[in-house]
Amino acid sequence: MELLYALESIRTPFFDKLMGLVTNLGGESVFIAAAIIVFWCLNKSCGYYMMTVGFAGTIINQFLKLWFRIPRPWVKDPNFTIVESARAEATGYSFPSGHTQNAFAVFGAPARFFKNTALRIIFILLIALTAFSRMYVGVHTPLDVGVSIIVGTILIFVIYPFFRDMDKSPKKVYIIFSIFIVLAAAFVAFVELYDFPADIDAENYASGLKNAYMILFCAIGLMLTFFIDTKYVHFPTQAVWWAQIIKVVVGLAILLALKSVLKAPLLALFGGHSIAHGVRYFIVILFAGIVWPMTFKFFAKLGKK
Repeated sequence: MELLYALESIRTPFFDKLMGLVTNLGGESVFIAAAIIVFWCLNKSCGYYMMTVGFAGTIINQFLKLWFRIPRPWVKDPNFTIVESARAEATGYSFPSGHTQNAFAVFGAPARFFKNTALRIIFILLIALTAFSRMYVGVHTPLDVGVSIIVGTILIFVIYPFFRDMDKSPKKVYIIFSIFIVLAAAFVAFVELYDFPADIDAENYASGLKNAYMILFCAIGLMLTFFIDTKYVHFPTQAVWWAQIIKVVVGLAILLALKSVLKAPLLALFGGHSIAHGVRYFIVILFAGIVWPMTFKFFAKLGKK
């Protein structure tokens, strides 16, 4: 807490706003948007790589949160204050930092995948800034951030070989997705069956259960997407720049609308059980990976004489 108190003492309104913006680089929305843009417009292999790093990181992160159940800094020490703009995103237990791990998926995976020194330096700095911002705004301790950096780094290097030569070695992709599904299923079993103590925070448990089913169905969706695309769709990522913008803007708008519209009816269909969130994300994954990409051959033809 000493470092957090030191950072609290040097806060200014300007840096509060700046760090509030920086910390959002590790948010779920930024991760989803970045992975999909790379997947749709730049490189499918890197897109799969980013999503796998992000989703696998979520399994590890959520498991550690529920296993150790460490409260947030201001809960442990009521005298400590945080930057209020960060409170809404600071839900769940503190250890480890989910935003820091997400930053590895958003910036670490492309930095490892694309062999560009300048890009790597910029992305590494953005990861470091995101990690620092979580401490500056007061929602994580150095331990929370440090463990996430270790986990994120390991995932980046362990998962990379499976996607490095995806087109030449598709079996490797099926192997990593199979491992991913088994781990996700094991996490669902852990959350559903483990005898948690009676004083476990109900909101944190509900969040863990939701994420467990979400990651399991996302893992299944990614494998199905890979199979259908490699066998039947073969969607292109190239298009003239203005067609790429239309493709991304319209596709993301439909995706976000689908994600929002499906929530209530699926929860009603499954009686409020968290499996509804899994089914919802499964449908979203299939839309992002198969349905919308079926239009990409049309976008690729735009602007050509």
